[in-house]
Amino acid sequence: MKQKSKLRMRRTRFIFFMVLPAVVIPMIFTYYPMIKGSMMAFQSYNLMNVKNIKWIGLENFQKLFAHSASNSFYTTMLNTVKWVGLSLLFQFGVGFGIALLLKKKFRGASVYQALIFFPWAVSGFIIGIMWRWMFNGTSGVINDILMKIHLISQPVGWLADKGTALYSCIAANIWYGIPYFTIMITAALRGVSEDLYEAADVDGASPLQKFTNITVPCIRSVLLLTVLLRVIWIFNFPDLIYSMTQGGPAGSSNIVTSYMMQLVQSLDYGLASAVGVLCILFLVTFVIVYMSITKYAQEEA
Repeated sequence: MKQKSKLRMRRTRFIFFMVLPAVVIPMIFTYYPMIKGSMMAFQSYNLMNVKNIKWIGLENFQKLFAHSASNSFYTTMLNTVKWVGLSLLFQFGVGFGIALLLKKKFRGASVYQALIFFPWAVSGFIIGIMWRWMFNGTSGVINDILMKIHLISQPVGWLADKGTALYSCIAANIWYGIPYFTIMITAALRGVSEDLYEAADVDGASPLQKFTNITVPCIRSVLLLTVLLRVIWIFNFPDLIYSMTQGGPAGSSNIVTSYMMQLVQSLDYGLASAVGVLCILFLVTFVIVYMSITKYAQEEA
């Protein structure tokens, strides 16, 4: 009995020490910073005045929206909607189209597939630097191409103009995100049984009918999940904007998360944390509404 109890204790200790890192590490590097950041949203927490850190309740949120006329926070939120909406629309549409092409076997498909997937393996900051050079107003390749095909008569400062800076960043984000949808949808399409298409051919179904009645229903759960994840990632992806424009000129290309990064740089952690809390609340609300509208849980079941 003693040997069995000792063996049981050893097993219990072994399991405990194996599970301990999986519990402690997320607590230290994920949950504690999240709780601490949420608390800072209700504090006056500026590193330029560390002796005056105190609880101020909802003042950071009031300050955030009270400054919206001069600080362009409403414009920043509108930019975020444009950033997510336009990026998602074109990424999904083009990615879906390429996935349909890659489903069919053709000569050189593997090389073409590698070229399509390449951007997904590159850092967002590097992509931003590359596109910043391409959109350069004096030596950028975009201006050079457009002038050669006579669409513009003189160079355009794409990233220096308030009207084009955000859309230039969106163009870069569309190019960067297309491989995600291509990878996910291609994998889903290859899981659809060819027997269904053969039966549809026998019934005389058109390509459009096969697409709407076979392809889309069979991969609907994958489409819903990829769109949900991509919305969250695009919303939390200020890398391109920060490396291309840093939110400029005059905040015209800022989104909520890049604006939060600027507040962190200005050492106003309290206000930055308030923006972070708003981001979390928005994303949680969006996920709940999205899953209820699309009935994703039932679809997955």
